[in-house]
Amino acid sequence: MPRADITDLFRIDDLLSAEEKAARDSVARFVDAEVLPIIGRHFRDGTFPAHLVPGLAELGVLGANLQGYGCAGMNTVSYGLILQELERGDSGLRSFASVQGSLCMFPIHAFGSDEQKARFLPGMAKGTLIGCFGLTEPDFGSNPGGMRARARKDGDGWVLNGTKAWITNGSIADVAVVWAKTEDGGAESVRGFLVEKGMPGFSAREIPGKFSLRASLTSELTFQDVRVPERNVLPGVVGLKGPLSCLNNARAGIAFAVTGAAIACFEGAREYALSRAQFDGKSIAGYQLTQEKLADMLQEIVKAQLLSLRLARLKDEGKSNPVMVSLAKRNNVKSALEIARVARSIYGANGITDDYPPVRHMLNLESVFTYEGTHEVHTLVLGKAITGIDAFG
Repeated sequence: MPRADITDLFRIDDLLSAEEKAARDSVARFVDAEVLPIIGRHFRDGTFPAHLVPGLAELGVLGANLQGYGCAGMNTVSYGLILQELERGDSGLRSFASVQGSLCMFPIHAFGSDEQKARFLPGMAKGTLIGCFGLTEPDFGSNPGGMRARARKDGDGWVLNGTKAWITNGSIADVAVVWAKTEDGGAESVRGFLVEKGMPGFSAREIPGKFSLRASLTSELTFQDVRVPERNVLPGVVGLKGPLSCLNNARAGIAFAVTGAAIACFEGAREYALSRAQFDGKSIAGYQLTQEKLADMLQEIVKAQLLSLRLARLKDEGKSNPVMVSLAKRNNVKSALEIARVARSIYGANGITDDYPPVRHMLNLESVFTYEGTHEVHTLVLGKAITGIDAFG
């Protein structure tokens, strides 16, 4: 399907450098050629298209905004744009890249020892080592400080016990970045552990029955007296600052990314409306209610584009903060989800099939609405910034 010029109504391209556009366009071509022809089948079958990982690595997608160790060293704008194109393909594939780069490679890069960086990051950038991020637990998502995973010092290493849930890439990961409490079990005792596949007592199982992110692998991780050597403990951070900084890094990318799903739904619905005739043979694009839907979708896409670009520029300048990230994530995911739902209605009955993009994106975005901070949590972050009152309880 040809891209619609109207999608760039506010000439976002004029605000991008040649390097930023080149990064976006290379991934866009990959998505058009390699992802869109097969992603519907993978979503239907509930399988992850692992054969695409080497191609993503070759494009520099994995750890794209990190410096050194084989990483592409892109700025935040370029990184956001390539995630947007992956999301235009499917949230599951974009989630893989977000987790690999922002949640696994980032903490090793930011908080790891030189030996840890050299041991893991080059392979992760090449896609030959896959990572996952173990923070969420069956009973603790929005409140990570309540985690029950524990690690106790034992001789020259640590013994780790606990369970993590809703872990993207979990069953295929070669290394899991796992956060657990130590010492007295307080939130400020949290440490990061690099748990490698094959360590005795470490297991991962797929979570069945998903109707969202079906082209992504989501697992539960279990740790039963897993011995983790000291060389696999992240030395550069203690406390919740570690995992929360990873989440803030990922959320900024996700805020940019989800507009890709919105664009896919809008452009598809526009094309469908122009070709679909009803009643007197007139295309449904000529009816007022359809035009209102398309106008509302485009309006929200343009707002999200501008918000994402400004956030990314501020992040590159070292001027962003978590409240800005919360606003962008909250606004852009909500608007993308609403766009997917409205686009589905334009397709009529055809819209509930996976032959067309809206219902797949709609189901995926229901997960994105929840993960990396629920919509409600970001609402309270903004509420505290506005009033100075903490309503978390």
